[in-house]
Amino acid sequence: MDQTFLSRLKEELREDQIRQREPMKGYVTFRVGGEADYFLLPETEEEVGEILSLCREFEIPYYIVGNGSNLLVSDQGYRGAVVYLRKLQQIRVEGNRIHAQAGALLSKVAVAAWESSLAGFEFAEGIPGTIGGACVMNAGAYGGELKDVLESAVVLTPEGEIRRLSREEMELGYRTSVVSKKGYVALGVTLKLQEGNQEEIGERMADFKQRRVTKQPLEYPSAGSTFKRPEGYFAGKLIQDTGLRGFSCGGAQVSEKHCGFVINRKDATAAEVYSLICQVSDRVYEKFGVRLEPEVKRLGEF
Repeated sequence: MDQTFLSRLKEELREDQIRQREPMKGYVTFRVGGEADYFLLPETEEEVGEILSLCREFEIPYYIVGNGSNLLVSDQGYRGAVVYLRKLQQIRVEGNRIHAQAGALLSKVAVAAWESSLAGFEFAEGIPGTIGGACVMNAGAYGGELKDVLESAVVLTPEGEIRRLSREEMELGYRTSVVSKKGYVALGVTLKLQEGNQEEIGERMADFKQRRVTKQPLEYPSAGSTFKRPEGYFAGKLIQDTGLRGFSCGGAQVSEKHCGFVINRKDATAAEVYSLICQVSDRVYEKFGVRLEPEVKRLGEF
């Protein structure tokens, strides 16, 4: 551990905001992963900026984590600093706009919209990520995407500048954005929604929730849809048609309930999850000539 780096961190953060050798399996929905050298819990946007400035100064690699719902951390952990944004979770409603910090859960933002009779964000009710993560990958479900409702986002550039970007400047595409392309950190968003009928909004949210419970293996740790949707196909259907329903590697398994999900069925390691993802991709390519790309991000050595 770099003691000078640690002492400088302690000038900016309280001791309970700084952890060393923190096991990551408790912070990712796959429930796998080794230790991060540093695990930091900023509570303000300014603290995020100070942390990243120190990481650059001391050449400490860093990685931003929200709910860890799209992340696979190596069994060897991460030799750097994990910056955990869940403490930045303020949600504020003003008229038909919602302002939410990066660590706010999408489900909680959806509930805030429903409580204020604002329509357009129902699709996010069951997505297990944060609004910051949604900015990185333009999260979406059931025909809705963040780009449909985003008015602007506040980001931190690699140079330490805080900027507000319009929806157009965010360059939101299928599972991509300018945040991921340029290494920005999403700090918060402003969503613009439509006034609606609270009962109807609640019914749509309940319908989406019921569909998830019925069709997705929510009883097991996973990262949601494991693969990006290949153009003209559905990943789950390709995997099923390759005969891989229930296919496993150690404790990792292709869900029997929904083939688009790789699940941690029983004490899987990150290596087993990653091996299974690679084998599925290879087998589907051999059969159909379509290469499935993981939607899940990897952190650490594999």
